[in-house]
Amino acid sequence: MSGETSTTSGRAGLGHDEAGRNVAIARLVIGLSQGLALWALYRADQGYGGQSVWPATVPMLFAALVLIAAYLPIVVLAGVGRLRIRTLMIWGVVAAVALALLAMHDVARASRINDAFGSFVILPFSAVALFIVHHLIVPADRERRWIAPFHVYFDTAWMAGVQMVLSIGFTGAFWLLLFLGSALFNVIGLKFLGDLIDEPWFALPLTGLVFATAVHLTDVRDGLIRGVRTVALMLLSWLLLVLTVLVAGFLAALPFTGLDGLWETGSATALVLSAAGALIILINTAYQDGRPDNLPPVVLRVAVRVASVLLTPLIFIAVWGLSLRIGQHGLTPDRIIAIACALVGAAYAAGYAAAALIPFARRGSPWMKALEPTNIAVAVLTVAVILALFSPLADPARLSVADQVKRLESGKVAADKFDYAFLANGSGKAGEKALETLKRSTNPEVARRAASARIDIQTAGISDDERLASDLVIEMLPQGTASPFGRSGPPSEAMRNCTRRQGGCVARLIDLNNDGQDDVLVAHQFAIVLFERDAGGQWLDRGSYTAACGGGDARDALRYEHLTPRPSPWPVLDVSKLGTWALQPGNLCDAAPNTNRPR
Repeated sequence: MSGETSTTSGRAGLGHDEAGRNVAIARLVIGLSQGLALWALYRADQGYGGQSVWPATVPMLFAALVLIAAYLPIVVLAGVGRLRIRTLMIWGVVAAVALALLAMHDVARASRINDAFGSFVILPFSAVALFIVHHLIVPADRERRWIAPFHVYFDTAWMAGVQMVLSIGFTGAFWLLLFLGSALFNVIGLKFLGDLIDEPWFALPLTGLVFATAVHLTDVRDGLIRGVRTVALMLLSWLLLVLTVLVAGFLAALPFTGLDGLWETGSATALVLSAAGALIILINTAYQDGRPDNLPPVVLRVAVRVASVLLTPLIFIAVWGLSLRIGQHGLTPDRIIAIACALVGAAYAAGYAAAALIPFARRGSPWMKALEPTNIAVAVLTVAVILALFSPLADPARLSVADQVKRLESGKVAADKFDYAFLANGSGKAGEKALETLKRSTNPEVARRAASARIDIQTAGISDDERLASDLVIEMLPQGTASPFGRSGPPSEAMRNCTRRQGGCVARLIDLNNDGQDDVLVAHQFAIVLFERDAGGQWLDRGSYTAACGGGDARDALRYEHLTPRPSPWPVLDVSKLGTWALQPGNLCDAAPNTNRPR
């Protein structure tokens, strides 16, 4: 078929001629370069002596470099040997600029600009956008047309998908073997291999090199990959029957069961959109490239038609559920992303329903032919939606903040019910700016609550523990006492119990061991943690106090004005390697009233 005659025709012989060797060398160099680039960025982030170095000290630049290093080499790997050099160079530059802009905006909009990797959600969405655009470009360049025939898009995209899965699997298997080998050497006392694969300077370049090798090997064995793809499509296409029956049964039961059970899950939209997405994928595995010689059996053709029609009610239910949630609670970043997914799903549903029903209106129309332009158009729409979501155009945080504040100002949400924490900690700079405005509100209740909402401080260049500390709420006693920890908070896992979500902590300065230096007691709900400053000025976690008699909230115990340290009459037992063992009071609690409760 014409779609398979490309700049890489005859790829089965790539490994035996000069062109094949050049492609192989280019791919290995790209893979090694990717690994080295990622290692250099990792080293810059780790820095020297715990201090990051350039470019990690410039968060937006670092985020752009990380995203480019993670994805651009894969784009180039997929284009070498398949795209003309000029096309590949232009596409590579465009992809690099787009990735940089997306990453920079993602970091710039966040309240913690030190987060050099930006938000996690940008990773899968940018990968999807790159995959779609790349596999719109490759067929068009191959056919020397702006829009290639559908069967070329299908062939290119599904082949690339299979190659990607196999390459990732090959890389994973390679590392499993390395870990197995290191375990064998460890058994006989040789730890060099285990130590080596733990080193980022070795692991990252090697991973890039192995992945590039897998990409080239799967490309050389084109016929084998095509066979694997054929088998995978055949198996998946028969799963369409199963899912079509399940979805049809679900929709048929709704008039009798109602939608209350679905709404009560709290994830109705995500669940229904996932089912719609699975139907779309399986419909395409059955339709394949749409050519007459690839028509599926009659039963699958019927299933494709039915499934294409079922998409419409599924998307309708998803949109309905989403609209109800938005009406009740307003917009959030997650709901805006769900709206974007529903928009793409609605475009698929409209096109597929038309493809299924047109032949009944026009006799002689090819089976499901309208599916082809639908797939191409929705691919472009998907990329546009992703670019909008991760740019100022449709920034989910900005839109959510505007909607939530509007609901507050219009009276839809009472001042005491409004989620000020979302503005402070869940919506980036847009939320912080809105919170500052609310602090000056003419409504005293709004102003008071906005002023009491804690905003995350800028924490550029600090450790992960200090980032966690920026979410701490610690009440110092007596009131007005300055925190001895500074902004970093208690240096231990105990601070994970002092976040706003956990209700915060209470702290008190007290010299417990009579050494002339204040120690610090930090109480969360379940225990009072003791911190002591060592000779070097570092705070050390010396252990926790728990209630011997009675109990209750440990924070209330620390608020008790007459809290008095009392030495234990029983020493601890030193058991060498097994540590020290402290006596826990027994039935003495039954004989004495609990006088340690707050009065």
